[in-house]
Amino acid sequence: MRADAQRNVDALIEAARTVFDTSGVDAPAKEIADLASVGVGTLYRHFPLRSDLVKAVVADGIEACAAAGPRLSAVHEPSEALVEWLRRYTEFLGTRRGLAPALHSGDPAYAALPGYFLEKVGPALTSLLDTAAAGGAVRDDVSAHDLLYAIANLCMPVPGEGPEYNQRMVALLIDGLRTPH
Repeated sequence: MRADAQRNVDALIEAARTVFDTSGVDAPAKEIADLASVGVGTLYRHFPLRSDLVKAVVADGIEACAAAGPRLSAVHEPSEALVEWLRRYTEFLGTRRGLAPALHSGDPAYAALPGYFLEKVGPALTSLLDTAAAGGAVRDDVSAHDLLYAIANLCMPVPGEGPEYNQRMVALLIDGLRTPH
C-alpha cells in the first residue's frame, strides 16, 4: 500500500474509533470521513462494508493491546507490568461498548475476531502472568484464558454505571490475584 493510502487507512481507523465510541457503529460514514479529513469515497474504497471498518477498528485495538505486553515488561517489574496491562485491557474493553452489539450480532463478518483476539492477546498475557507468577507476585493457578474472560465479564455494561465501575471490579480481581506476603 502506498504511504498516502496507509495514512488514509490509519486516519479512518482512528476516526472510526472516536466516532464509534461517541455515536455508535451506525454513525454516518460522512462523520467518520470528515473526522479523518478524507472523502466518503476514500472511506468506501478502503472499507466497502461497514463490517470491514468495524473489524479494522477492533483488530487495531487488539494489536495495540498485544503489543503493550512486551513494552510494559521492558520498563516495569513483572507484577507492575501485569497490572498495567490488565488496566489497559480493561480500558480497551470499556471503550468498545458501542461495538459489542455489532460484534455479537451473529454477522459472519465478525466470526474470526474471537480467534484472532486469543491468538494475539493470549500470548502477551500468558508471558506477563507467567513472569509475575514465577517471581511470586501473583497466584500461579490462574491462566491467561481465565483472566481474559473474567475481565471481559467484569466489563459488561451495568445499568446505571459507567466504565469506572468496571475498573473498580477489575481492581478487586487484580487484588485477588496477588499472593499473600
